[in-house]
Amino acid sequence: MKLLRYGPRGAEKPGMLDAQGQIRDLSGIIGDLAGEALVHLDRLAALDPLSLPLVEGNPRLGACVGGIGKYLCIGLNYADHAAESGMAVPPEPVLFIKANSAICGPNDPIIIPRGSVKTDWEVELGVVIGKPAKYVSEEEAMDHVAGYCVINDVSERSYQTERAGQWTKGKSCDNFGQTGPWLVTKDEIADPQDLAIWLTVDGETRQNGSTSTMVYGVAHLVSYLSQFFTLHPGDVISTGTPPGVGMGMKPPQYLRPGAVVELGIAGLGVQRQICVADS
Repeated sequence: MKLLRYGPRGAEKPGMLDAQGQIRDLSGIIGDLAGEALVHLDRLAALDPLSLPLVEGNPRLGACVGGIGKYLCIGLNYADHAAESGMAVPPEPVLFIKANSAICGPNDPIIIPRGSVKTDWEVELGVVIGKPAKYVSEEEAMDHVAGYCVINDVSERSYQTERAGQWTKGKSCDNFGQTGPWLVTKDEIADPQDLAIWLTVDGETRQNGSTSTMVYGVAHLVSYLSQFFTLHPGDVISTGTPPGVGMGMKPPQYLRPGAVVELGIAGLGVQRQICVADS
């Protein structure tokens, strides 16, 4: 299934794509694509999409998961990205958390913070938890995954690396977490470690890689994180980015107002954002 949330920000409704790519309204079935609804996706799978109300027009898409409890991000999880960043491959996953206030829809604008000169892009595979996970083994980990999505882990590099403290303030500015367009259930993805992943800026390819080159794969990450805290339904893991970020270019290149960013992952859909200056 391809599940989504549509409508004005803060008032999104749950939906499902039918075979023709049209949005069908799920609000008569579930209140939101969040929490317990993710535990019982089999109930949604049993529905005939054509029996659901058709959503007319081309509504805004929100983040494909609602009520996200934890937005967990993994740094330096592609060896070639670590190299372009001038950092060593970490001996275990590098974890940081993106503030939930950064989460937005897949086509919502990238808001360049006031005074920023180093706003950067990062296409990433997102993993959505569908069942509580605590102290799970790597062999059990995939049983706790609901599905996958596209994420743009937008980053302000000067805030991230040149200011005192941790990475969070360079990762959590408003609209620095485009998520979606869809939550694609795991039955549709044969192997999350074999997906083409790409990003362009103003039509020029910047990132063009594969999830096969991750240092730590999805099952390992779910198991690893569950050793520190319980993963709850609706928690999201952003699994790291392949090489090609602006920071790694020679000379570095960053986003400016008016730039258009497009990104996608095979089977998971495409995002498109226009960069705008914060007021």
